[in-house]
Amino acid sequence: MMAQYLALKAEAQDCLLFYRMGDFFEMFFADAKIAAACLDIALTARGEHEGVPIPMCGVPVHAAEAYLARLIKAGHRVAIAEQTESPAEAKKRGGKTLVERGIVRLVTAGTLTEEALLDARTANWCVAVGEAAGGVAIAAADVSTGRFELIECSAAGLGAELARLAPAETIACEGSAFADTATMLRPRADFDSGAAERRIKELYGVATLDGFGQFSRAGLAAAGGLIAYLAHTAKGSLPFLRPPRLHQASHAMAIDAATRESLELTQTASGQRKGSLLDAVDRTVTGAGARLLAADLGAPLMARAAIEARLDLLQVLVEDGALREALRSTLRGLADIGRALGRLAAGRGSPRDLGQLRDGLDGAWRLGERLEKIQTPPALLTELAPQLRGHGALIDLLNRALVPAPPIDASAGGYIAEGYDAALDDLRDAGAGGRRAIAALEADYRARTGIAQLKIRHNNVLGYHIEVAAKNADVLMKAESGFTHRQTMAGAVRFNAPELHDVAARVTQAGAHALAAEAAHLEDLIAAALDKRENIAATADALARLDVAAGLAERTVEGGWARPALVEHACFEIEGGRHPVVEDALAKRGERFVANDCRLSEESRLWLVTGPNMGGKSTFLRQNALIAVLAQAGAYVPATSATLGLVDRLFSRVGASDNLARGRSTFMVEMVETAAILAQATPQSFVILDEVGRGTSTYDGLAIAWAVVEAIHEDNRCRCLFATHYHELTRLAERCEALTLHHVRAREWKGELVLLHEVSEGPADRSYGLAVARLAGLPPVTIARAKSVLAKLEAGRAKTGGLAAGLDDLPLFAALQEATEEECDAIRAEVEAIDVDALTPREALDVLYKLKALSRES
Repeated sequence: MMAQYLALKAEAQDCLLFYRMGDFFEMFFADAKIAAACLDIALTARGEHEGVPIPMCGVPVHAAEAYLARLIKAGHRVAIAEQTESPAEAKKRGGKTLVERGIVRLVTAGTLTEEALLDARTANWCVAVGEAAGGVAIAAADVSTGRFELIECSAAGLGAELARLAPAETIACEGSAFADTATMLRPRADFDSGAAERRIKELYGVATLDGFGQFSRAGLAAAGGLIAYLAHTAKGSLPFLRPPRLHQASHAMAIDAATRESLELTQTASGQRKGSLLDAVDRTVTGAGARLLAADLGAPLMARAAIEARLDLLQVLVEDGALREALRSTLRGLADIGRALGRLAAGRGSPRDLGQLRDGLDGAWRLGERLEKIQTPPALLTELAPQLRGHGALIDLLNRALVPAPPIDASAGGYIAEGYDAALDDLRDAGAGGRRAIAALEADYRARTGIAQLKIRHNNVLGYHIEVAAKNADVLMKAESGFTHRQTMAGAVRFNAPELHDVAARVTQAGAHALAAEAAHLEDLIAAALDKRENIAATADALARLDVAAGLAERTVEGGWARPALVEHACFEIEGGRHPVVEDALAKRGERFVANDCRLSEESRLWLVTGPNMGGKSTFLRQNALIAVLAQAGAYVPATSATLGLVDRLFSRVGASDNLARGRSTFMVEMVETAAILAQATPQSFVILDEVGRGTSTYDGLAIAWAVVEAIHEDNRCRCLFATHYHELTRLAERCEALTLHHVRAREWKGELVLLHEVSEGPADRSYGLAVARLAGLPPVTIARAKSVLAKLEAGRAKTGGLAAGLDDLPLFAALQEATEEECDAIRAEVEAIDVDALTPREALDVLYKLKALSRES
């Protein structure tokens, strides 16, 4: 057995090997140590290898999915070794022969289909990066639904596309220039574009690929690498893949990885869905709808006609609340037929998956009937409605063949409906008659023996047998009783009898034949469903699109959002814009979000925004970027009104963090991101920049920020919101005709800072940095010291024009008494004037109040 295990482990290579032994998957040696630690299960030992006990652990086969999920989440890959013959077949080879086993599947993060291993609301992409003739492409497949895309992009745009897909697994060619993007490297032969073209033609039974689109050699190489990998993990049996759909990167708004992370489109910086734009917008009621909404937000459209088509459908559902609620109610009750189809196609389906197809297609049919009754439907609805119909024959077949609630486990039978197959019904009747006969035998045996507790039981080892308590066994042990002893246990004794053997044989034979008949019907039903796989997948897509539209309509009504007006010229006019995530968070605390306008035009395409920290500058910048994403994704937007020209590229440099693994400091990351913006932004782009240059010295930072503003204004000429604390930059308004000054309002009231979160025209009068520091809880001593330093800095600048003038007499670590001497003069004089012995309690209290007031003034 260990020789067999080691041979399979050599084949599995870096995968953990699940080795089937009876009702358990066992692991040995290093695999056992890794799995035991990851799964928190007992690590034992069995036998010896080279004189050392063999580490061993195992998991039950019936619960394997839960353990697989934990291993995959921890980053492991698992090879499944199953018995490939029965013990009876092994015995035919003679002697005490070991049952043959083989690896039937590799379970990897990108090739999952099981419900327990997948997040219902998240797509599970497996991608391959290909290169040929100087080009780069990505092949992406979600094998749980059969989606297959080819993405043509540039080498520079590869990171942005991978960030959009967020793949569970990435494949690249050994020796590739993009090997660092991959989680798995595969042989170069898998990425041969010529062989890939032949493989794709064979897979889809076509003589030419022209019907799918014009694929580059890089695209074919990527597709070939991906198909080869999927075949490798499935051990030669490819999962369901729909015909590849060509996706041009230019068809969607370009959003690089840094911008995607900064704006937290589908997940937060910590990797959580909660707190992202997707979480704030998502009101879908199906997993497929949630996955499609995430895809829409991740790749906003560039085709105005396609965006308007989505908005037209959304408008109908916004205005017709009854239709919207009926649609959502129907969708809420439908299963995820796309993933059910994927499991059936991968050979991992169950009777329940067929039941989900039946019920889902039937629900889609009824939904299509209702939608076709709408007067003057929008174009997109007219396109979607026919995709919901056309499955009548399959629905009828599954309705007749399956019980109302088919089980997941097919091994016990019971999923084929009564009346579908007369022969199967006869076998079931024979089995039921036999069970009645067994019950009659049990009553007869009790009467004959006088043992009221005698029972006829069944297990997988002995089959049907008679069981009595040990104290009653002597009666059945007598030779004349007609019973044959089978097994003695601690408290019971088991027997057989000729009559029972005959009846049990009939029951067992009928049951085995019934199970075989049901299994044959299951295969036929799966084949019938797979014959319609393309149409079923199209229905699943239509249901998802309707769910997205209905969910967005619900969110629109809930938040009072507005339909964006799309125009040809590069404007960005938002009235009463809001940040959907921040607004939700404030609403939960019972607070109101302060809405703001943003009007970017050719005459005012660059806004320089100043004001205090915590005043709302970053929120204002981000909310306008998110409005652009929502609008081009085909959604209404959180604003009173919105008119905007299409954005070809979206850039956000708001905050940064170290990337020490790549040798980059915070400031280096900031400069890399800023350089990318200056190199790629076009007049149709939308850019938000916050605090450029703050990561270095004051003069260096100011100089960089100054130059960046000029470059954006003169060279890129894009729509831009630029937030800064460098008030010196406001002087650029005198020489840059398209730059206008704006600030977030704040006021000091009785020594306290009041943040108004309103954006107004003109520059801020000051930054209120010390007031914000006080709000943050800096110690009063530190605040007082900062005031002293600030006074000397401002005095020095007023006298000489130099920022650092006057600092020579300001030691950095002077004692508090020296640092605050001028400020404390008034307090000192007041204290020295107090006659402590003469003070009454009331006068002492008055003095304390006076001293407290003086400390605030200082």
